Parts: sequence; structure tokens; C-alpha cells
Amino acid sequence: MPSLAWRPLTVVAALLSALLLALSPLYGYHRDELYFRYLAEHPAWGYVDQPPLTPMLAKVSIALFGDTLTGLRIPAVLSTVVLILVVALITRELGGEGRAQVLAAAGIGTGAFTLIAGHSLLTLSADLPLWSAAILFVLRVLLRGDGRWWLAAGAVIGVATYNKHLIALLVIGLAAGVLAVGPRRILRDPWLWAGAALAVLVAAPNLLFQAMNGWPQLEMAAALSADKGAEMRALFVPMQIVLFGPVVAFVAARGWLRLWRDERLRCLAVAYPVAAALTLISGGRFDYTAGLIILLFCAGVTQGLGPALAANGVFCAIVGLPLIPVSLVGMTPVPQVNEVVRESIGWPEFTAAVGSAVQTLTPEERARAVLLAGSYGEAGALHLAGGLPPVYSGHNQLHAYGPPPESADVAVAVKYPRGGLETVFQTCVEHGRVDNAAGVDNEFRGLPVLVCRGLRMPWSAAWPRFQEYS
Repeated sequence: MPSLAWRPLTVVAALLSALLLALSPLYGYHRDELYFRYLAEHPAWGYVDQPPLTPMLAKVSIALFGDTLTGLRIPAVLSTVVLILVVALITRELGGEGRAQVLAAAGIGTGAFTLIAGHSLLTLSADLPLWSAAILFVLRVLLRGDGRWWLAAGAVIGVATYNKHLIALLVIGLAAGVLAVGPRRILRDPWLWAGAALAVLVAAPNLLFQAMNGWPQLEMAAALSADKGAEMRALFVPMQIVLFGPVVAFVAARGWLRLWRDERLRCLAVAYPVAAALTLISGGRFDYTAGLIILLFCAGVTQGLGPALAANGVFCAIVGLPLIPVSLVGMTPVPQVNEVVRESIGWPEFTAAVGSAVQTLTPEERARAVLLAGSYGEAGALHLAGGLPPVYSGHNQLHAYGPPPESADVAVAVKYPRGGLETVFQTCVEHGRVDNAAGVDNEFRGLPVLVCRGLRMPWSAAWPRFQEYS
């Protein structure tokens, strides 16, 4: 077994961490971060649209490092450091010497997926190291013949369910691979079943929450598939190439061939197309198989890739990090390629537009006014802004935090159709529209800001109309 290249790996991790921390204040919060910050004030075992881990990380990070953009993003940076180490360990497990370990760590560390997940606190941030750790322990079973590593794999898989239930794709892909091409002898290993039992035990509180609440994430997944399934299917292949970079994609294809040719690891070669097929069928996002692409890249990395990976890293950094001045980024294709950039720009203008509408209310109206936001990002931004009326939203988990008080017969509303609001309020007047100086087209640019008055029905009757999963 090759030794681990600790010193150069430490340098890679330190340089990448410094870069991510230096850039962390730029552009602004992503809409998911605004949502996690909001959910962090309501800790729970789970939410209708996701498990509790990422909101919990947001809560802990804010408590430790302050309620700032950088403070919120520190768990994303730490997750990237863990990922770099695990990638090196996977490469070492596959026989890679020190140079191959460093190239693998640098190649994945500078991939756009990794840079995006390291810059902003997303569910992807923790998902990448968790998937990679589970794959590492499976490799140790397959290559070392030591079934006790199933316990470590099971524990990580159980923990991963608290971040996303998508770890099931890895489990299903691996199971399909073992059944199709072997090695089937591992099915007789009691350690395998002990590891599976441990995974279920660790995941039990999270799964129990879902069962007791009618499996809301299944309803959520169906809503997402119906909403954006066709778009995600069309983008699946090109975005996998763009967001890891063409060099990483090429090396990953070579790594797949290496796994296929090794009878001990052929089941992992099968796991990727199975997971990809399930993602395409369900209309899932293109990043759902990112963990397996990391494995394929580690299997294909060889010496001599340094210059190509450096060029790949520059391309990915431009796509994945806030390197282009915000005044210019709207003139580039980056916001169209990178949704995180697109949805991180313009929040100050958004809250200012809503605040301007609030200023038109009389003191008596403002005392009984609320803000209505049709999406969790907009709700999170208004909640963060402060100095405004309380905000309510029917989007995903936030619906559970309503309805507004019955005295609230005045509302400033965004991202709700005017026609729908006029079934609840007697009048709705447009005050203005949201724009941003960068000229970036995102979900909230161009939204009308509506001032609504006079309830037609009590909030207890109206609030179910506002519920939306998307």
C-alpha cells in the first residue's frame, strides 16, 4: 500500500481553504443559504423538503463564527478539506502513489462542483465527502477482503441520510452491480448485513420523522420532477462535463474502463450507469451522481496530467467562483451555467424594493401588516433584512410556520400571482418591480411588488391555498 502524501495534500487543502475563505463574502447569499439560515431557527429531525443536517450546520456555524456570510459558509470550506483528504485516500486505495494522490486531490478540489459546494453552504457541500467516504470504505472491503469495513460504510451511509436521501442511489447502484457482475460472495459476509443494519439504525430517527409525517420528501421529489424533470434530463450529460470540467470528465471515463476491467471492482463500474439511469428516469439534478464521478476520476488519474488539470481548474474557477466583478458577470455566460452565481446576486435590491413598498403604508397599516413571499429564498432574504414586518411563506417547510395572525389584513407580497392574491384580499396594487444593477436574470428579477389590503376570509381558511412544494 503506498504511503499517504500528507505534506503536499496539506498544502493543497490550505491553499484551497484560503481561496474559498477570501472569496466567501463576494456576491451574496445563495437562496438556499437564506433558507437554511431561516430553518436554523427552527431545529427539527427533518423538514418536508430535506433532512436536518445542513440547517443544523448553519445553526452551529452561526453560533460559533457569527451571523455573517463568511461565518455561515465555514462548514462548506471544512467539507471541502475533508473531501480532498478522502479523495487522496481513495486514490491510494486504488494503488496511486503520492503524485497521483495529489493530482486527484487537486483535480477534484478545483472542479466546479467542488468549488461551488465549497464557496456556498449547500446540501452538496456535505454530500460530496459523505459519498466519497462511503465509497472509500466499500473499496477497502473489495480490495482488502476485510468485511469489517462494511460497518464504517454503513455508519457513513446512515449519517448521509441526514443530509440527503440520495445516498440510496449509491446503495442501489452498488447492489445492482454486485448482483449483475459480482463479487456475489460478499452477500454471504455477515459483516455486510451488520453494516446494513447499522446504516438503518443510524438513519432511524430521520426515517421515523418522514414516516410519521406521511413521507413528505416523496411528495417533494414528485413535485420537483414534474416541475423541472424534462430540463434536468436535457442538461444531465452536458452539465456533468461542464461542472467538473472536460479534463476531469475525460479522466473519469478512463477510470470507468479501469474499474470495469478489474473483476474485484466491476460492481462499482456498474453503479454509475445505474445511478445515472435512476436520476434520468426520476428527473433528478445532474449533481446527484457527483460522488461516483469522483470515484471514476480517482481510478483514472495518472501522472502527467498536471498541466491539463491546471487548465481545467482555471476554467472551473471562472465558472464556479465569484472571480468576475459583479458589475460584469451579467455580460458573461457564467450566470446561465452556474445557478448558484445567478441566485446570489441582487438580494439588496430585492429587499430595498419590498422595503420601499412597506414605506407607503400608514403607521396603522404597518402595525398590522405582514410580508408574503412565494419562495423560500425571498422569504429568507426578507427575514434576514430586519426592520420589516414579519414574513410568511407557503413554500415547502415555511408553510408550517404560518398562518399570519388574523389581524394581518395588509400584506406586501412578492412571487405570488396577483389573481390568486385577489381571491384572498379585496385589493392588490403593484408598487414596483424588482431589478438588479448587475443585469442578471434570476428568479426574482422583474417580480412585481404588490400591496394588498382587506381580507376576504380569515387566514385559517386562506393559508392552505398558499402551500406549495417545489
